[in-house]
Amino acid sequence: MEETISLVELLQTLKKRLRLIVSITFIAVLISGIISYFFLTPIYQASTQLLVNQSKQDESVYNYNEVQTNLQLINTYNVIIKSPAILETVIDELNLDMTVKELTEKITVANEKDSQVVNVSVQDPDAAMATEIANKTASVFKTEIVKIMSVDNVKILTKAEVEDSAAPIKPRPLLNIAIALVVGLMVGVGLAFLLEYLDNTIKNEQDIEKLIGVPVLGVIATMDEATLKRNSKKLRSERSTKGMRGETFGS
Repeated sequence: MEETISLVELLQTLKKRLRLIVSITFIAVLISGIISYFFLTPIYQASTQLLVNQSKQDESVYNYNEVQTNLQLINTYNVIIKSPAILETVIDELNLDMTVKELTEKITVANEKDSQVVNVSVQDPDAAMATEIANKTASVFKTEIVKIMSVDNVKILTKAEVEDSAAPIKPRPLLNIAIALVVGLMVGVGLAFLLEYLDNTIKNEQDIEKLIGVPVLGVIATMDEATLKRNSKKLRSERSTKGMRGETFGS
């Protein structure tokens, strides 16, 4: 019985604060949409792939140990790609107006598990610039790794290309709006229950029963001024009618 009453009270609270919940949710969605479409800068991504192949003279013979060595070297290569030795050359050759640290934040280097393919991804507000940086980074690394580690086992597998229909990877307005919708609902519902919990005013006879712990025997109905005047007029009319009847019978 208590669970049923609690559920009813919860639904009543939601219904009572429905306007508040809807308002908060609408504001959250509106703010998210405005920020996503008008304030956040679109970011494009370009990627190129490097292949760490088998460094041996006879390429017709498969050597498992050499493949494993190349796989172990990939982690080292991932660090070298984003090192100043590579990125400073990229900045100079592309005449970039940024520091090595700023360029490092734009570049992501990763490879699939047990794969000899390294993905170099670059994010930038300009799709063409992201493509140039990705290709130049791969090219410089392929050249400089020979000097740095005295190995020549890196090949450029695919180059980044600028697509006419390239879409930014972020922001994603629809996703942001969906998140704002959920968050707005959660905040609205939470605030509704908080206000209801903090509201200790007595509104009806049920609140009195809960407060004093005894049943209510009677309720005095409230009437507005118009109702009082109407009832008073009706009462005077009834008294007048009774008086007239009394006089009639007396005569």
